[in-house]
Amino acid sequence: MGTGENNNSSRHGNLWYEAWLRFRRNRLAMVGLIMVISVILIAIFAPYIAPYDPLKQLIWTEGKAIKLAPPSSSHIMGTDFYGRDVLSRIIFGARISLQIGIFATIVSLLIGVPLGALAGYFPGWVDDLISWLINVVFAFPFILFVLAVVAVFKNPSMIVIYLAIGLVTWVQIARVVRAQFISLREREFVEAARALGLPTWRIIFIHILPNALAPVIVQATLGMGSIIMIEAGLAFLGFGAQPPTPSWGLMISIGQKFLATGHWWWAIFPGLAIMYTVLAFNFLGDGLRDALDVRLKR
Repeated sequence: MGTGENNNSSRHGNLWYEAWLRFRRNRLAMVGLIMVISVILIAIFAPYIAPYDPLKQLIWTEGKAIKLAPPSSSHIMGTDFYGRDVLSRIIFGARISLQIGIFATIVSLLIGVPLGALAGYFPGWVDDLISWLINVVFAFPFILFVLAVVAVFKNPSMIVIYLAIGLVTWVQIARVVRAQFISLREREFVEAARALGLPTWRIIFIHILPNALAPVIVQATLGMGSIIMIEAGLAFLGFGAQPPTPSWGLMISIGQKFLATGHWWWAIFPGLAIMYTVLAFNFLGDGLRDALDVRLKR
């Protein structure tokens, strides 16, 4: 029994290594990986990278007002209406976006994986009930569902935002897990586990789930970009991070009011930061999908 488990572990190790080799040959995937790492490093080392305090209002300098000052050598991306450095706020804003992306993804995994596993493993009324729930949540407009949850709280905390977004995005995870379990539940190794009298929970989470992880990883990675967009949309509508928190969506929401007066930098640069981050996770997710497809077909 031990030898079989070792061989199985070795086989999976080889498959993951082969997937890494395929991923490494994909130039766009490697670009996405580098982009994601750069965003993570910026978020981690924000206090050391940002040239100014993102909350400090710099109203005067050398006798000149610097409210809504255009990009210059001292403020590369200009300043906002309160004299705060836009670049510093964008750098610290990466923390907010990544925190929400990571924790909301964890919430969606904690909900979607168990429900998808149960739906895929137990045909009949269990699958019908969970599939019905998935369809109901999926049919409801995502942003309206999140707004309904967040609007219940007058001043929603970041935890509320994590939960609200996670309660919306778990359906994609559940669908992927369900499809994988349906294709795996009648395989020989599952039948052998049943024949040995192993408990159902062990078959589901120890034997089947590890074989279904690859598409879950891909979906979670791709979902990070969508979650960051949802957070930015919430902040734009005033339901996300509250002032003076340096949030990209909030910066765009306030800055777009000044676009007509020619003060474009306040809204444009945060928008570019969102685009860069979303593209990074999309490139990475697409690369993971291409690398893991061969493994899934075997």
